[in-house]
Amino acid sequence: MPTSISTVISNALSERGPAITSPLASPLDRALELAEQALGGVAPRPPVGAVVVQGDAIVGEGSTEPRPGRHAERIALSTAGERSSGGTLYCSLEPHAFQGVAPPCTDAIIAAGISTVVSPLEDPNPSVSGNGFRQLKAAGIEVVRTALPEQLRRAELLAEGFAHHLKTHRPLVTLKLATTLDGKIATRTGESQWITNEASRFRVHEMRRRTDALITGIGTVLADHPRLTARDQHGTSIGRPLLRVVVDTRGRMPSDAPMLHEPGDILWVVAKDVEVTPPTNSVTVHHADLAEGRIDLTKLVELLGSRGLHNVMVEAGAELAGAFVDNGLIDKVAAFIAPKIIGDNGAPGPFSGTGASSLENALTLENVTHTVIDGDILVEGYVSKGG
Repeated sequence: MPTSISTVISNALSERGPAITSPLASPLDRALELAEQALGGVAPRPPVGAVVVQGDAIVGEGSTEPRPGRHAERIALSTAGERSSGGTLYCSLEPHAFQGVAPPCTDAIIAAGISTVVSPLEDPNPSVSGNGFRQLKAAGIEVVRTALPEQLRRAELLAEGFAHHLKTHRPLVTLKLATTLDGKIATRTGESQWITNEASRFRVHEMRRRTDALITGIGTVLADHPRLTARDQHGTSIGRPLLRVVVDTRGRMPSDAPMLHEPGDILWVVAKDVEVTPPTNSVTVHHADLAEGRIDLTKLVELLGSRGLHNVMVEAGAELAGAFVDNGLIDKVAAFIAPKIIGDNGAPGPFSGTGASSLENALTLENVTHTVIDGDILVEGYVSKGG
């Protein structure tokens, strides 16, 4: 795989330390890449990337740290030091402007002597929502909001889970699917590895890295023995997602499940009347309410929202996937479609449950995009909430 300009810059910074002056590529793109690196690891904070430019060189950069760490802007300014004075700060999201767990980033920007701030996206948090830009302008700092359409779209995607959580107090729930061209997830004998190609599977690992929590069901745990981690090209787990959630009404998760030996916490969701013992220190048991004899998924999603999680992905079998759809809990779909046909009425599809009684009531996607990945097709879209 060819080395990107951003990788060269990142490597140079890490090798030569905070005094490095990096060649200028696209500072706003670099800020967006830094935000992407933070995505999935910093909730309830939004992922933010920041870059300080002096003349024709990047002199400082940073990305959001988990609480109680620093915000991206303060890290970038600290790295740049005195070279911040008269420089330009590129930021993927409007700088934080109020005293919370962390002090206002606007104060640090003003104190550092930054002359211009380039940031395309207003913070959706009502505590900021333009106040950061106004504070900077009042201090005589030029604020530039213009960006290329693709840069603005990247910024919006990075903040979409944060914005959704602010509005609904729930995480943005994405349903990930992998099917054949005829809509099968396995053969009639249960063989499912692998429906999609290696490049698509690597994309899934990247999606896992960017999510705050991954939800699966006990059926998948028992049938596929998954690890449910994000792994690099060498198959090494990279510590994401930070939380994996197993929906297991009767508490059947075996003590030797492979996921138990991977990094990251596990929330084991069982019925209120089921007594289980956490098999490892990384497992927390949650005794959940039932709805019609099954885990109340609406309350589960609300629980994850109350923990400040912004992005949640569901990777599950037909029963749990169908239950999420039937309960109207899916906000976004990522469907990987392989150019294969299995056939056979006995081969399972991706959903069970009640489903739609008419096409008018079918789950419909909008703002749909598609990407070809070595022959597989990734279709992504948002569930239409309108009537």
